[in-house]
Amino acid sequence: MVGELRRKADLQKAIGSYIDPRIVEKVILPGRPEDVMGQKRLMTVLFTDLVGFTTLGENLTAGGLVHVINRYFTLMSECVQKERGIIDKFIGDAIMAYWGPPFIAEEEQGLAACRAALAQVEALARFRAELPDLMGMRKNLPFINLRIGMATGEVVVGNIGSDTARSYTVMGDTVNLASRLESTNTLYGTRILISEETRRMVERGMETREVDLIAVKGKNDPVGVYELLAEQGKLKPEVEDKRGRSEQALGAYRRQDWPVAEGLFREIVEKYADGPAKTFLDRIPFLKKNPPCPGWDGVWRMTEK
Repeated sequence: MVGELRRKADLQKAIGSYIDPRIVEKVILPGRPEDVMGQKRLMTVLFTDLVGFTTLGENLTAGGLVHVINRYFTLMSECVQKERGIIDKFIGDAIMAYWGPPFIAEEEQGLAACRAALAQVEALARFRAELPDLMGMRKNLPFINLRIGMATGEVVVGNIGSDTARSYTVMGDTVNLASRLESTNTLYGTRILISEETRRMVERGMETREVDLIAVKGKNDPVGVYELLAEQGKLKPEVEDKRGRSEQALGAYRRQDWPVAEGLFREIVEKYADGPAKTFLDRIPFLKKNPPCPGWDGVWRMTEK
């Protein structure tokens, strides 16, 4: 009997590593049709991508790569689970996670997701420190970084898939936007970008900086994009100064006051080597040669995903 109980406990533990036990407890076992078949809910979705994965793989054997990437996923997943998020899936070296009912109260989801993202940045430092031992190398270590995108909005959540293979997951424009924001970090040289809806949800608990107003590829409606900086009250003085200068520069840019905007963005780049400011400096010459139409709203339309 003891042996059978141990086998069941081991089986339960093994299953728990493939599907979050909370999904079983709160969705599958209760068996409510609306949970299983799908419904619309307000959710916050996060994508985390590892920068430098290709180089990492070139320097390792297959077994070594699995060992290293599993350690990375463990560190990143712990940050999500500590904040009551659900790991939806691993996609190559990327992680998709989400927050929302019935796993966390709707009003708490944004702050929890932002805390998880900030914790992932801190965990990256631990991963970098462990890389020499993980890879068995002291020199020529690959450059490793993170890109994180986050969006809040209505999604369809439910048991989605075929008759033979299903997954309790989320889908919709909010998921696509979170994925696009993750990759958009490349354009602005940022690490964590969040949507305007997420920013509104967390404005009393998080420090953010407006980056731009964009229309992602395939969409006409503009989206406010913000950089997540820190928890409220924990912003460093130099970051506060950079944010203030950025607000002034962005205002001049949207007024099409190119000389003032260029001067302000150049100051920010020279003082802080700031990614978004450099992006605007590179963009303004194009706008000078190709003036926006009257009534321009400052929206930058993305041509790539």
